[in-house]
Amino acid sequence: MNIGIVAGGPLLALADLSIYKDKVDLWIGADLGANYLLNYNIDIDIAIGDFDSVSDQIKNRIKHNSNIYKEYPSEKNETDLELAIVTALTYNPTSIMLFGVTAGRLDHELANIQLLYRLLEQNIEAVIMDYKNEVSLYKPGRYNISARKEELISFLAFSSEVQGLSLEGFYYPLHNEKINWGGSTRCISNFLIEQEGTFLFESGILIVIKSTEEDKLS
Repeated sequence: MNIGIVAGGPLLALADLSIYKDKVDLWIGADLGANYLLNYNIDIDIAIGDFDSVSDQIKNRIKHNSNIYKEYPSEKNETDLELAIVTALTYNPTSIMLFGVTAGRLDHELANIQLLYRLLEQNIEAVIMDYKNEVSLYKPGRYNISARKEELISFLAFSSEVQGLSLEGFYYPLHNEKINWGGSTRCISNFLIEQEGTFLFESGILIVIKSTEEDKLS
């Protein structure tokens, strides 16, 4: 099962949800994210959160247009997104796409990237998507990667270090290198010179980010 979760990040940074309608089996709206789903004419399978980011009118709209509606108090231990992820896990998904989780509060954005690790540990394919970025975490292994012509691809260490990183099919190739969490920019803004590239590494946890130069927030 492929699950899409939409949180209430800034609307201008939201990816075009209509592109993913046929790729998602179950949609979860977290707080204001449920209203984003309605605005894209996407049925809400589950709406969840404290809904402190919406007016009473919008909350009623969400409530009456959701198959399942779960409202929580605003004082709680989890963010609305974490509640949505916990709910998604009960459906044993193979993949989860996260929308509306970037470009807002920095503390939330960093915490949301950390939530990817929780999904990685359960062997669930997970990606954070906005209008110009895709963010994923990887365990050691060999992976094929493709990208649109205008996309840049960056590699960062999520763990203290990543050992044995090699890049093939990229403009800037790499062979058996170590990158550290401590702040190297060596693997930023690479791009493919073939239709498909390969990255592989031996140990650590790797962040892979696809980005475009588009800037509709300015």
